[in-house]
Amino acid sequence: MKRKASIFTAMILCFCMLMGSGIFVSAAQTPLTSLTFDVDYYYNTYPDLQAAFGYDTNSLYRHYIDFGMAEGRSGSAEFNCLAYRNNYPDLQASFGTDYRAYCVHYETYGKAEGRSAAGDGSVIPVSAEAPVSTIIGTYATAYSQSSSRATNISLAVSRINGVVIQPGDSFSFSRTILPRTSANGYVEAPTIVNKKYVPGIGGGICQVSSTLYAAMLNAGLPATERHPHSLKVAYIPEGMDATISGTALDLRFTNTFAEPIQIQATADQGTLTISLCKQ
Repeated sequence: MKRKASIFTAMILCFCMLMGSGIFVSAAQTPLTSLTFDVDYYYNTYPDLQAAFGYDTNSLYRHYIDFGMAEGRSGSAEFNCLAYRNNYPDLQASFGTDYRAYCVHYETYGKAEGRSAAGDGSVIPVSAEAPVSTIIGTYATAYSQSSSRATNISLAVSRINGVVIQPGDSFSFSRTILPRTSANGYVEAPTIVNKKYVPGIGGGICQVSSTLYAAMLNAGLPATERHPHSLKVAYIPEGMDATISGTALDLRFTNTFAEPIQIQATADQGTLTISLCKQ
């Protein structure tokens, strides 16, 4: 009996040591390996995360899973999830915006296949070898590069650019661009609240959602959710705007076409352009 108790105690101590060493255990999912997430690399590469979490390995891991991959942050010296997604259209078609699936694929197959996943933390354009796409709807709006809104516009654009929506699947603008917080890179800029302009984190993202909505109208793609602003906005004609507010107001659509649709978005030299393309 004493021997069994000793073995049980040793197992408990071993488990505690593993948890304390930074090995992430989840009952629901097998944890990522150091191929796609190296906590030391993640900590040393991003000073904003150092300030937010310190060297809290579990918080850093959760940030990478919940936000970092979609933000274009590199999880290790050899793996950037958005680079991996954008470099391989076959993976985009299989996984869409299931970012964790790209990590698992690289660990299980991609590295052995010689696929490239390196990045510098920023979004890498889709490979030139990607199939030719057909633009079905596009729209462009102008913005001031010197305003604080420009930071939020560029950030939101980077998060929707390259997203592929499979036939029958739905797209949520608010979910794709992540919560509008300082931790996610958004800054303070004018926002409309109760028919007044007031400072708020993420001001300017509605120009991106409105430009996307206008592209949807040109593509004949109906919105399943869309809300107008409480005030007229200057960057787009009345009736073509789409406001976003927290988790309450969103722009959503379902791909009603037989082919996948890719969102192509750029913010360059004061011009915001969004196109919807059949693949």
